Amino acid sequence: MNYEIREMQPSDGEKVIEIFQEGIDGGNATFEQNVPTWEAWDNKFFKICRFVLEDENENIVGWAALQPISNRDCFKGVAEVSIYLKNEFQGKGLGKMLLRKLILDSEEHEFWTLQSGIFPENEASINVHLYLGFRKVGTRERIAQMNGVWRDVILLERRSAVVGI
Repeated sequence: MNYEIREMQPSDGEKVIEIFQEGIDGGNATFEQNVPTWEAWDNKFFKICRFVLEDENENIVGWAALQPISNRDCFKGVAEVSIYLKNEFQGKGLGKMLLRKLILDSEEHEFWTLQSGIFPENEASINVHLYLGFRKVGTRERIAQMNGVWRDVILLERRSAVVGI
């Protein structure tokens, strides 16, 4: 099957939110318990560096976006990565495609650091990040509770070799 990455459009919002809901339901993608409205999601993420992944029938099967880690000007080149795939499309190398695209586009937009916080149980996502040049910064142990259970988060970051050097 062929896949295409394209820039996310506002009309993709419903599908983006549906895929995010699958991530929430899976229990190992996010601390979020409730899916936001499209408007809330749209306000949380940068308006640049947003992509959807379509299959050959133009069905959206995944998305990638960056969100600010701070509103302070000194952190304008640092962003947090979010990548989500529909469940049945996981394990096919598509997350790697999306992350590679996000890295390239982020550098074109002058981001010098990308970071991700990933549950240790999400080994596939951790491995994709490490493969594409992220390094493990550390483990934030028992950082927050989810459904009454304390969860750890692995913090990963990637410093650009072309921006901010």
